[in-house]
Amino acid sequence: MSQTQRVLIIDDNPGVCEALEVLLDVNGIDADSVHSPAEGLARVKAGEAALVIADMNFEADTTSGDEGVTLFGELRSVDPELPIILLTAWTHLEQAVSLVKAGAADYLAKPWDDERLITTVNNLLALKAARDDKRAVVAEASAAQDQLAHEFELCGAIYQSQKMHELLAVAARVAKADVPVLITGPNGAGKGKIAEIIQANSAVADGPFVTVNAGALPDELLEAELFGVTVGAFTGADRSREGRFSAADGGTLFLDEVGNLSAAGQMKLLRVLQTGEFEPIGSSTTQRVKVRVISATNLDLNQAVADGQFREDLLYRLNVITLDVAPLGERKQDILPLAEAFLAPDWRLSPEASATLMAHDWPGNVRELHNCLERAKLLASSSTIGPDDLGLSLPAQPTDEEEAANIRRALDSNDGVVARAARSLNLTRQALYRRMEKYGIELDS
Repeated sequence: MSQTQRVLIIDDNPGVCEALEVLLDVNGIDADSVHSPAEGLARVKAGEAALVIADMNFEADTTSGDEGVTLFGELRSVDPELPIILLTAWTHLEQAVSLVKAGAADYLAKPWDDERLITTVNNLLALKAARDDKRAVVAEASAAQDQLAHEFELCGAIYQSQKMHELLAVAARVAKADVPVLITGPNGAGKGKIAEIIQANSAVADGPFVTVNAGALPDELLEAELFGVTVGAFTGADRSREGRFSAADGGTLFLDEVGNLSAAGQMKLLRVLQTGEFEPIGSSTTQRVKVRVISATNLDLNQAVADGQFREDLLYRLNVITLDVAPLGERKQDILPLAEAFLAPDWRLSPEASATLMAHDWPGNVRELHNCLERAKLLASSSTIGPDDLGLSLPAQPTDEEEAANIRRALDSNDGVVARAARSLNLTRQALYRRMEKYGIELDS
């Protein structure tokens, strides 16, 4: 076992230290011991302990437990996440429980139960290793995100999830290719932001970036919007109007909700993609443009082709490169960073509001999140937004009787080890102790 997984025993009794070292050693756990709080604190500061087993008293004829309380506070100030197991006589039990509620990993009464001690140590070391691995992964991901932002223009994209990072990396790297891109995903997930990033990193980044929402226009107006119209082309056409393709010449056209194009519109779009040529409505004069087309849809275009609603040859032209934006509910890590950005700089979320946001499914994706927070800012009575301000329906909560029964089952199935029971309930130890106190649940002595 590496030194970073070493257990440090802090106890002024050499016999206790030796007994614990032997017990841990025969169970394959690296351990060392010191006999004073000062020595123990120095070892922790040097990074020589992954877990500490500490006595509550050190000086001769001292039984108050105050030294243990002081040492606990000092250890916590050095490493707030360091697992600490307290060794306590029965007279210090209440004091030890208070420290556990304050963040200690667990306590063991003297004389300790060997099996419980080894189980607790192994669980806490495994938990710390997993936490360290996760922290390393997060640090690596953060470095990769910083590097991507350094290499490419990400247009203020806010994210933390690996799924979104991978999508942005692909979008930025394919942006230079002069080929059509199809962006798929549900409404409100951020397809427009991906299109913006592609344009910003493309060879025509200095050219116009023109957007048209095909889903917001009726069929009879969509062609005119895309290709333009000449005077007298139809009733009410009293002046010529430039289409979006002409406006985007030398740059990028973002065609949102492309699946809503009419059959005639699909045919004309296909021709533009193939030749760069089109005629405005009412004109026989062919215009030629050089436009990078990025399209987006929330529809399954393959199914639309099968249903005869979308041209197969057009789909092949549009999806030379396809980027799929995952719904917000599948990239939960992005929820709070987005929320904080929407609220900055004058508003913040309470812990309960943050938990409510994380528990919601977000069928409307980023757009729904933004609208939710805009509404909350209007309803909140202070600059701190609470869960009630969000107006989100919460999952059904268990009754007190159901929760108490769940806690008892968790404690029974984990042999009364609070740390393990808390993890099985997805609670912190402190939260579990508060619930145990609320329901009058006590550990068997």
